[in-house]
Amino acid sequence: MLKTWYFVLLCWLSLQLEANPGLKVRITQKGLDYGMRQSEVKLMTKNFPSYPHCRRIGMELVKQAVLKETFPSWSGQESLSVVKVNYVISRLRINAVDFPETSASFIPGTGICLSVARASATISADWRMNAWLLKGKGEITVSISGLFISIIFNVSRDSTGHLSTLLHNCQLSIGSVKVKLSGRSSWIYSFLSGYLEKPIHTKLDKNLCLNIKYKIQMMDAQLKKHKVLSQIDTFAQVDYSLLSSPAVFKSHINLDLKGTVYPVGNHTDPPFMPAPFALPNQGDSMIYLGVSNYFLKSASLAYYRAGAFNITISEELATTFSLNTSLLKYFVSETSLSQAAACPVLLNLMATLPPAVSLNADRCVLQITGSVEVFAALPNSTTQYIFTGNLTASTTANLTITKQKLIISLLLKRFQFSLLHSNLGFPEQKSVVENFLSYALRRVVIPVINDKLGKGFPLLNLAHTSLTGPAIKMNQGHLVISTDVHYQPVDREDEDLHSHS
Repeated sequence: MLKTWYFVLLCWLSLQLEANPGLKVRITQKGLDYGMRQSEVKLMTKNFPSYPHCRRIGMELVKQAVLKETFPSWSGQESLSVVKVNYVISRLRINAVDFPETSASFIPGTGICLSVARASATISADWRMNAWLLKGKGEITVSISGLFISIIFNVSRDSTGHLSTLLHNCQLSIGSVKVKLSGRSSWIYSFLSGYLEKPIHTKLDKNLCLNIKYKIQMMDAQLKKHKVLSQIDTFAQVDYSLLSSPAVFKSHINLDLKGTVYPVGNHTDPPFMPAPFALPNQGDSMIYLGVSNYFLKSASLAYYRAGAFNITISEELATTFSLNTSLLKYFVSETSLSQAAACPVLLNLMATLPPAVSLNADRCVLQITGSVEVFAALPNSTTQYIFTGNLTASTTANLTITKQKLIISLLLKRFQFSLLHSNLGFPEQKSVVENFLSYALRRVVIPVINDKLGKGFPLLNLAHTSLTGPAIKMNQGHLVISTDVHYQPVDREDEDLHSHS
């Protein structure tokens, strides 16, 4: 018996460890190169996004360590013959930086490599010296050239499903350091200039990689604070947590996300599992996003559980769309409504099952099963019951991408209705009742549903970034969105990574 339970436990664990994703994201070399180019533009324009993504996991590290880094003050002592000269270097700040050669590449099984070659920088600072019968102070300009930095950092998944980063390797070499001082005594400048080049060179060699490591740790801490549960609307949330560590290949990086939609406040997993699917072996676009049928089914179930598919066509809506008893009489000639004047027709629709979603090679189909009650709103503010029935509506879903959201728009294709009860005396007039309801669904109900769906499902969260030329390809059981991205810098002051939450 114990062996049986042990076997069942192993099987359960293997299923959990091999869970398939509901969403897949791929960043290609083209996307990584664009991120590098945008980081260079960002370096020159000093405009930075407020949310870290692949671009900030790129040259942002080098920018933080080289362009924005302010070095602590330090002091030292040098000998001039028998005279000991004490000096202090303070208020170091980087005024200019140039990265003529930069590259980014994927390191299979590890992470991302960022390289900067032949870089140069200009640093300014204040200096002060004190010796026997000799004092002086002024400004110092340090010119650095021939700077080479190569950074490799790991990307992985932490225990909470967040993306995690860790410095794997940092290599640094500096071609030359030139020092120029300004002040009153020219011979002091010549003396100090020669003696300061070496300690400054040593300081940079020692501290730059340490600073880069610190920045990666800061970024990792911020990534842990970002919510993997994203609010869609008042009805639903979507879980974007990583199921496993990113898979890094030579030409791209893949991220498997849980991709489950839940009703707000109820994170019970659906009673079905995602099926495996694969992204196409292509690299023409910067980003590929795979959306499984599981993601859409979980969204359908979440909205069903939240009551989002229960719709009431109010008197106001009925009046707006001219849905009234005269129209009902047009379809049902035997109607015996007591009111001669046309009255608004009210509909109460309730989904009795979660809408069934299926993705095929050429279309997305949504089948809605529910019940409907029809009333007439009388002039005396009361209602008159007309009929009740069950309905099944088959719709095709038109999918588009707008502002990083997947927008779904339904189009009614087929409709079936079974009359349960009626006060109008037309039990044999099923077809004409169907015609009336078909008209009501097309003209009123479907537009109301589309208005709700028009808010869209968030796909990516890239600050100040728009998708360029997104294309959707339907496949059996999943769809693939391929897109480039365009970054639009904001006109504001720089912000450090630790200032964002």
